Amino acid sequence: IHWICVPTIFFCVVGFLVSIPSPALPLVGGHLWAKAAIALTLLYYAKRSMPLLVGMAVWCAFCFWLAHGLEAGATWPLWAICLVLFTLAWVGQFVGHHIEGKKPSFLKDVQFLIVGPAWLMAKVYRRLGLSY
Repeated sequence: IHWICVPTIFFCVVGFLVSIPSPALPLVGGHLWAKAAIALTLLYYAKRSMPLLVGMAVWCAFCFWLAHGLEAGATWPLWAICLVLFTLAWVGQFVGHHIEGKKPSFLKDVQFLIVGPAWLMAKVYRRLGLSY
């Protein structure tokens, strides 16, 4: 369940931020809230592990690209798509934790909300035999 819900939640947060109107600035372009949040998130990962930073940067870029594409071409507004997916993913997370019999880690420390995606990336790295 984590493999589906955590990336979906992460994507939805990026999608929500892409949905916030912002002016386009020279060199930076538009979607300032999403870009600023991604930059701060990547800074967090950079302080922990450069290999994880690379993987998470690729994931962030993919999420941003997908959100931008949906914003431009989807029938529904991006925020509405993200709201439905976000809600379903959180329901899935809590159902999974109930089945597992463990409380979500972020209930103890909110920092685990940003650790979760990197935790999955670390599992991918281990599977590929890459150090991080």
